[in-house]
Amino acid sequence: MKFLFDMFPVILFFVAYKLFDIYVATAVAIAATLAQMAWTKFQGRKIDNTMITSAVIIVVFGGATLFLHDESYIKIKPTVLYWLFAIGLVVANVFFRKNLIRGLMEHQISMADRIWDKLNLAWAIFFALLGALNLYFALNFSTDAWVDFKLFGTMGLMFLFFVGQALVLDKHMTAKDTD
Repeated sequence: MKFLFDMFPVILFFVAYKLFDIYVATAVAIAATLAQMAWTKFQGRKIDNTMITSAVIIVVFGGATLFLHDESYIKIKPTVLYWLFAIGLVVANVFFRKNLIRGLMEHQISMADRIWDKLNLAWAIFFALLGALNLYFALNFSTDAWVDFKLFGTMGLMFLFFVGQALVLDKHMTAKDTD
């Protein structure tokens, strides 16, 4: 459910693009992201750093797209976001000895430190490659193809990464008690 909630602005962006154009879709994505944050706050939950980072980037790059009437800004926005995630994972682990992936998942599963480090690195590499792939589509394909990739390609790659990750990590995981 969290994955669908996180994809809410992307799905609305896709629908608005198919019905209207890139500029309406960009405005919808900005509004959906801000609504998502408001809903999270209304539910009494903490707005996490990932959501804040994503909101700042969509407002800045989406705002530039709307203000300058140049779709290239919204097209590179996912690359900037993915590369920031990749850098954040590596910097937090190397310089602050904080494994962010472990922080997200350790209350559900237990693994050895070296496995957590490999998982954190795998996520960083995945985000770096996803950012590069988005940039490739943004620069070399039509806006229609890029929008399709943004929804279906990104979701498909994330799904494959999740499944592959689960299969590889299954032998290293021990479920935590949920009394």
